[in-house]
Amino acid sequence: MMIRIAEIEVEATSLEKYKAILKEESRESMKLEPGVISIYPMYQKENPTQIRILEIYASREAYEAHLKTPHFLKYKTTTLNMVKALKLTEMDAIDAETMPRIFKKLKK
Repeated sequence: MMIRIAEIEVEATSLEKYKAILKEESRESMKLEPGVISIYPMYQKENPTQIRILEIYASREAYEAHLKTPHFLKYKTTTLNMVKALKLTEMDAIDAETMPRIFKKLKK
């Protein structure tokens, strides 16, 4: 499994457009890619230009495949000028056995 947190700062003037593009990209990734376990975008309530994305992939290969998808490439190219800063932090699970139960608790 591969886990990371993306920390993104977005230009304030582009925020709503950026969020719409990211929402579409994350939905398509979850819908179309079996190796994408989570692409969960959020923003700081007190500073909405600060976006965070919890990314969980089944494997490094699933992540590499994700980077080549049309929906990711569209996101990356259309938001390039909206992003002021990007930091990707690789993470590791402390309790990987509990993770499947977290997602099972969610109801549609």
